[in-house]
Amino acid sequence: MPTKIPATVVTGFLGAGKTTLIRHMLANASGKRIALIINEFGDLGVDGDILKGCGDETCTEDDIMELSNGCICCTVADDFIPTLQKLLDRPNRPDHIVIETSGLALPQPLIRAFNWPEISTRVTVDGVVTVVDGKAVTEGRFAHNVAAVDAQRALDENLDHETPLSELFEDQIACADMIVVNKSDLLTEAEIDALTAQLKSDSRKGVQVVKSTMGALPIDVLLGQGVGAENDLSARHEIHHHHHHHDDEDHDHEDDHHHEHGHDEFDSFVVTRAEIVDPKAFAAQLSEVIRAHDILRLKGFAAVTGKPMRLTVQAVGPRVDSYFDQPFGSQPRETKLVVIGQAGLDRAAIEAALQA
Repeated sequence: MPTKIPATVVTGFLGAGKTTLIRHMLANASGKRIALIINEFGDLGVDGDILKGCGDETCTEDDIMELSNGCICCTVADDFIPTLQKLLDRPNRPDHIVIETSGLALPQPLIRAFNWPEISTRVTVDGVVTVVDGKAVTEGRFAHNVAAVDAQRALDENLDHETPLSELFEDQIACADMIVVNKSDLLTEAEIDALTAQLKSDSRKGVQVVKSTMGALPIDVLLGQGVGAENDLSARHEIHHHHHHHDDEDHDHEDDHHHEHGHDEFDSFVVTRAEIVDPKAFAAQLSEVIRAHDILRLKGFAAVTGKPMRLTVQAVGPRVDSYFDQPFGSQPRETKLVVIGQAGLDRAAIEAALQA
């Protein structure tokens, strides 16, 4: 049976920087074939055109599908499921699907749709990424331009137009597997630290909070979370379970000009060590090191004493998965791990802890 295709849901208010984040991801896809579903209404086609112009073979016009019939959570059956089926039925199926929700769409109903029998065996929610405007949230506004959000909210008669943005924001945070604090260059270190601490305390345990400028996040950090969000909906509580209040697409016009940003906000390095004896104890050790140093991703393989097969290790936050995949053959029997995290990781301390 073919493996399920992973889908990442990107949510967040208008102007937070979702489109910029996705554009950067497509431009740095490293050969991964990414299909994109954009939930557009109101200002049709703007983001689609931007993304179609990204000029990468991973981002052809055929790989971008627009849902134009109003908010994605109100049109799951008529619009979203058939679009997803069309993507999954292709002979050249995508490696990953990214769904950009409209600015105030609540992610929970969309994730629930992944349990529909038509698609449940073929696709899984890799993770929910909530993008927040760090400056606006710090100032208590939640969106860069509140009037624009309200104007777009008024365009769809299905939506609840009364709910305060702060409550919709809580729903987006409650559903997140990763929170991206965008526009972090506009904040002081103290403001970033305070906001990060606040978002960590407001979200579920193990949710990663990362900061970014112009949405420049490594693809290894954004994709491959492997959460299976459709299976743990009860943990993603909704304040507004029975209402609709969502909004339009995220057109960060002020960010539409191109900026070249590297990944200087992230550190990545390789740690090697001798064979390990006990895979279970090693996984517990990795989890401890990850927690202590706030490591985002850790992946690689280990040599286990007495086993010809190598042990593949993948960790997203403190959740460590491992399995034996293939014999070492002529490769040297060593343990090799790639560590990825925000800039400022204490490399020497991490190396010492992983080699202990």
